Amino acid sequence: MERLTVRTKLGFGVADLGGNLFFTAMGFWALNYLTDTVGLPAALAGLAIMVGKAWDAVTDPLMGYISDRTRTRIGRRRPYILFGAVPLFLACWLFFTAPLIDGTAALTVWAIATLCLLNTAYTVVNIPYGSLTPELTKDYHERTSLNGYRFGFAVFGTILGAALVLPLVEAVGDRRMGFSVVGLVFGLVMAVTAIITGVSVRERAASTERPEGFFRTYGVVFKNRPYLFVLFTYMLHLSAISFLSGILVYYMKYVHNDEGLTTLAMVALLLVAMVCIPISVFVSRRIGKKRTYQLAFSFLVIGCMAIFLGGHIIGPGFTIGMMVIAGIGVGFAYVPPFAMLPDAIEVEAKNTGRRREGAYYGVWTFVAKLGQSGATALMGFILAAARYVPDVAQTESSILAIRLLVGPIPSIVLIAAIVLVQFYPIDEKAYEIAMADITEVVESPENQI
Repeated sequence: MERLTVRTKLGFGVADLGGNLFFTAMGFWALNYLTDTVGLPAALAGLAIMVGKAWDAVTDPLMGYISDRTRTRIGRRRPYILFGAVPLFLACWLFFTAPLIDGTAALTVWAIATLCLLNTAYTVVNIPYGSLTPELTKDYHERTSLNGYRFGFAVFGTILGAALVLPLVEAVGDRRMGFSVVGLVFGLVMAVTAIITGVSVRERAASTERPEGFFRTYGVVFKNRPYLFVLFTYMLHLSAISFLSGILVYYMKYVHNDEGLTTLAMVALLLVAMVCIPISVFVSRRIGKKRTYQLAFSFLVIGCMAIFLGGHIIGPGFTIGMMVIAGIGVGFAYVPPFAMLPDAIEVEAKNTGRRREGAYYGVWTFVAKLGQSGATALMGFILAAARYVPDVAQTESSILAIRLLVGPIPSIVLIAAIVLVQFYPIDEKAYEIAMADITEVVESPENQI
């Protein structure tokens, strides 16, 4: 068994602390920041977020292609992680500094432009970072352990993001200036953690084989069936999480009439998630990565539907309790996709003799962002259709829309994910056969519906 040192695992994992500050800021707060602080109508705020992510259709695959073909003294991925850190810091600060401009059209253009800039800066750092995973170890279980460290940092970063936003905004006293401070602090943390990873890890020697063309590279990526199953499962996973996290502040503010409960609910969910990550690694060794992933989705469905059915009747204590149940699902869902992904990449590399990690992670990150932004945009459109108006008592239709977005809508998405991931064919036995030069990946009984 190939073992990595704890130092390597810690050095690799710490960058995801900053990365999940980004996902927290965008998933939990971007829509609310644009509607309630910048002053955009909900539909246009959702549209701006969706356009910003659509831009990633260009930048994510391109960054993966570029990093695969980069050859430097310090490796293929590390230059982008190190030198992309400062632009990422500046772009985050810029987005969360609300502009002093008037007019809905001008604000919409500003939102789209700054989101495209921020997403590009994140892509330059995150695609090479994610592409490091299969290069650090080829061992089936060691990848699960490596990603356990990574997502321990990830949950810690998300907890910081969830716990610090409102206190920072309130400490400043002015909501617009407060969000600017949030952008400054979060951007600085992202930059520092990326630099720490960049100087801590060492890449394997890159292959000297002649690079493939762009379209041939991605043609192979989209023919990798195991990869596609876990890819689109992860897209559904992030879509559901984006519905829950993005609507939570609206639910607390307008259903329970206490926006401050948002921080408590987020922290409760994420503290439980942090505790559950190492447990999920143990469970994964017992029942498999795929079954662990499906179990995570089941906990999330229970939590979301319970909030929909009883939260508005029983009260905020019940809602926070159900966020704890959802937190079990969030914790169990952190590691499996990022342990399954490099297995699918490694099997393809074994069969073809070529490594395309950057291309795979470019598509992975784009599709993940597509799921997140699609959910956020749909939230904006649904709120607009329900006649949502910020900072006033909501109508029955807007309250119902908020409840649907916290319960049935993410639950339907999660059930679809449970079904889709069932078709992922690589378990431990299949992986060992593939690595032993047997080119046909066989399915175990676990993969039978």
